[in-house]
Amino acid sequence: MDSSVEVKIYKNPKKVVKALAKELIKILQKTNQPRFDLALSGGKTPGLFFETLVTNYSDSLPWEKIHLWWGDERCVPPGDNASNYKLAYEKLISRVPIPEENIHRLKGEEHPEKEAERYSSEIDNLLNMRGDWPVFDLIILGLGNDGHTASIFPGQIELFETDANCAVTSHPLTGQKRITITGKVLNNSNRIFFLVTGKKKALRISEIMNDDEAAKLLPAYYIQPENGDLVWYLDENAASLIT
Repeated sequence: MDSSVEVKIYKNPKKVVKALAKELIKILQKTNQPRFDLALSGGKTPGLFFETLVTNYSDSLPWEKIHLWWGDERCVPPGDNASNYKLAYEKLISRVPIPEENIHRLKGEEHPEKEAERYSSEIDNLLNMRGDWPVFDLIILGLGNDGHTASIFPGQIELFETDANCAVTSHPLTGQKRITITGKVLNNSNRIFFLVTGKKKALRISEIMNDDEAAKLLPAYYIQPENGDLVWYLDENAASLIT
């Protein structure tokens, strides 16, 4: 890994998400830009992060300038329990005063390839550009037990080289279709924060942090922002095998 990557380790998931929430507030307080484009992920720990924002920091955030996007989505309706949007809606969006027009949902119920094209166009039309690629101000990513991130799975490393903003993928075990933002857009972000907790993630974290040969098979290994910051927010369990 690049020596400029920052790794922050906290005792438990609650302390991890609290630290991330405080950092988000600090970033937003410093910025003078009229909008802040934030891409979310799904999962248990992001759900805890959303609840922390609502419970402790809702009044500290300038919701009128925050625009919410999704790094990936399962191809299911928005009311499905597997939907990343549903998680964010129930735990965050429905409980804070964010304008409806600031919500940029990936529509998992639509035809996957057509929705990937539509979302790509929306990203191109609304985000700032750096070089040939759109710029998110912050992307929050998770890490799967298999080393996937967003919905880029092992065996799909070519999605870090594609010229499309978004792509349709399939879960390698279930075959479930998903739509994901691709590698060049991810790595053009101003900031990427990995949010990873739990012992089940420890081996993959160790492989990535120790730059093991095995890590080169993991999509998360290829998250290396070219013009931005990469910070890993880990709990002690997730970090337990780092040497």
